[in-house]
Amino acid sequence: MKIAVEVNLTREHAGEVTRGVCRELDALGADVMMETALCAHFSDQPAQFLEKESMLQQCDLMIAIGGDGTFIHAAHDAARFDREILGINAGSLGFLAGLEKTELHLLRALTEGNYQIDKRMMLCVEHYEGQTLQEKHYCLNDAVFARGTSMRLCDISVNCGTGHVNDYFADGLIFATPTGSTAYSLSAGGPVLEPTIESVILTPICPHSLFTRALIFRPESVFTLQIRNPELCLPLLSCDGEQTLNITPQSRFVIRRATRTCKIIRIKTESFTDVLSRKMTERRL
Repeated sequence: MKIAVEVNLTREHAGEVTRGVCRELDALGADVMMETALCAHFSDQPAQFLEKESMLQQCDLMIAIGGDGTFIHAAHDAARFDREILGINAGSLGFLAGLEKTELHLLRALTEGNYQIDKRMMLCVEHYEGQTLQEKHYCLNDAVFARGTSMRLCDISVNCGTGHVNDYFADGLIFATPTGSTAYSLSAGGPVLEPTIESVILTPICPHSLFTRALIFRPESVFTLQIRNPELCLPLLSCDGEQTLNITPQSRFVIRRATRTCKIIRIKTESFTDVLSRKMTERRL
């Protein structure tokens, strides 16, 4: 079995955890693969160092070591190549991690095939200028339209299919997956959804309204967004917190369920509510 390991070395314990993962996988007879850029840090480990695209093409599955941001970044690569991915927490919250840094002995389940796969839906965001498609982005957590450094509120019109949803006067809008329901959407007052309840959550950020609330739509919904009064505020778009895209007055966006999915490896038998309760308790401590 060939296992690609991605790591965020800015995390305090990431180097130590990565070495532990390499030793454990090598003892299990698995081939460890890392990006060439990591050779300077882990040349003493039993790993093969390859260019990223070659590594992703050849691996059977992936391991991401770090926090939730590290996992989401690696998950985009995993979804692009239709690979399964396991997160190992070397950060603080690690809500998406399947294992903690003290549980590396459970990696045996990978080589034994003793694990489950959670297929998580993703969103696709299409950016148009007029009728011309400019770019396409994918989100495991959310697509966020926000006012950035502007002191003015965004004025965004949202349609779903052929129907009008609302004209939002707010700091921004969040389109979240069930996976992303525990991220920014939660902070903005959105509901928490069990990940298998596939849907799209539309959560306004600080709306200037007494009655505007988060809405939940079926997963087949297709949304179109238009910026009203762009001369007052042109929001920024961020997909999973990674890209920040500048928007022009002519920009139009279509948001829909992506054709690709993220296949998250689950080794432990904890339920979603168990993880939610434990992680949120840890955050309060």
